[in-house]
Amino acid sequence: MSTGKQPAEREAAAPTAAGARLEAMRRRVRLSRLAVWTAIAAGPLALSVAVATASTPATVEAATPATPTTVGTTGVAADPAGYAQLFVHAWLRSSTDDATSAQARLVQSMAPDVELPDPAADAEPAPQLVTAVRSAQRAHGAWSVTVAAQYNDTAVRYYAVPVAADRAGTSFTVTGAPAVVAGPTRAEVPKTSYGVRVPQGELSAAVGEFLAAYLTGAAEVDRYLAPGLSLPPLSPAPYTALTVQQVWAVEEAAAAERVPDDGTKVRVLAQVQARDTGGRWPLAYQLTLTARSGRWDVTALESGTTQNGDAR
Repeated sequence: MSTGKQPAEREAAAPTAAGARLEAMRRRVRLSRLAVWTAIAAGPLALSVAVATASTPATVEAATPATPTTVGTTGVAADPAGYAQLFVHAWLRSSTDDATSAQARLVQSMAPDVELPDPAADAEPAPQLVTAVRSAQRAHGAWSVTVAAQYNDTAVRYYAVPVAADRAGTSFTVTGAPAVVAGPTRAEVPKTSYGVRVPQGELSAAVGEFLAAYLTGAAEVDRYLAPGLSLPPLSPAPYTALTVQQVWAVEEAAAAERVPDDGTKVRVLAQVQARDTGGRWPLAYQLTLTARSGRWDVTALESGTTQNGDAR
């Protein structure tokens, strides 16, 4: 073949290939239109299917399988103390003489198999205060909750309430009538770790001034705190005056006449008496103080009781 014919053949081949591609595109358009008109004749459902088919691209990529998400659950059982407390509160205020009252309906919804009480006409009034004092899990899903009821004459009666809980701890049912039981006994209190008596001096003065500022608003609390610390104020201040009765400490350094070296920490228990228009109130505060530049800074205000020097 001569070199003069080759360019001509290539020029002729290009339009032929382009024409083939154009024809293929026209064919697809005609098929799509035919599918749509056929769907119109067949009905609305077929029309939606045809439109979706016609608009589907020629190349389809395989979808990547989604990785399942694992949702963790905790195995801690929910304590039904509040549920038992609400039940006893309603049960002591319900009566068989009025089974349609709000209290009776509440009892029946919480404990379908428990009978309503039948109080006498001259029975003592319902208790002033009902509160749960102890919960014990007997078995999986089975609880016994002790509820205390305090009456007007200061008498206290304790009820043990059996409660069933579902596996998730989101549903409860009282499974039997309450049982009157003895109340919890008083626990033995371990010997306190605050055995060092703090004399009048820099430490006791710092404790008294800090608590007076905190409880009466007599001064800014921040001036008694270590640098960088802050303490939300009591607003409004609950008391008008404060007197320190006694300060006890864990560490012997608290009894020193002078402020020790910087960084020395002491833990103290301050017994104070606060006053307001309603009377005098004995209070106790556990504090941690740190020596800095010849003074004591408050570095912690604890809550609750402390045993063996460890805050709880």
